[in-house]
Amino acid sequence: MNGQEIISTQRRRRQFRVRNRLKSGRPRLTVFRSGRHIYAQVIDDSTGRTLAAASSLEVSLRGKLGSGGNKAGAEIIGREIATRALAKGVKLVTYDRGSCRFHGRIAKLAEAARAAGLEF
Repeated sequence: MNGQEIISTQRRRRQFRVRNRLKSGRPRLTVFRSGRHIYAQVIDDSTGRTLAAASSLEVSLRGKLGSGGNKAGAEIIGREIATRALAKGVKLVTYDRGSCRFHGRIAKLAEAARAAGLEF
């Protein structure tokens, strides 16, 4: 195995481990971050449907954020996903950070979503 295969294997293991702990029956707030953007979705796993979504790529949010790849952008996306989920009637969620550590943009998004009314 080369270095990249080892890294991707470790990432898949972390993601499986995190997701395996989240089986609670509540919708899941999933976060994905890339180098330039951040994406968040509220997913109902029992029906396999996305209930709400927000990302730094959306045209309506681009004016508010300078960049989606920083903590300020993550905070705006966190508030936006919380308001969209609450509009759909979802208040209790579980937080799926994927294979990322709860640090930086991932933590800022979670704090903003909690402040806006989501409970997890």
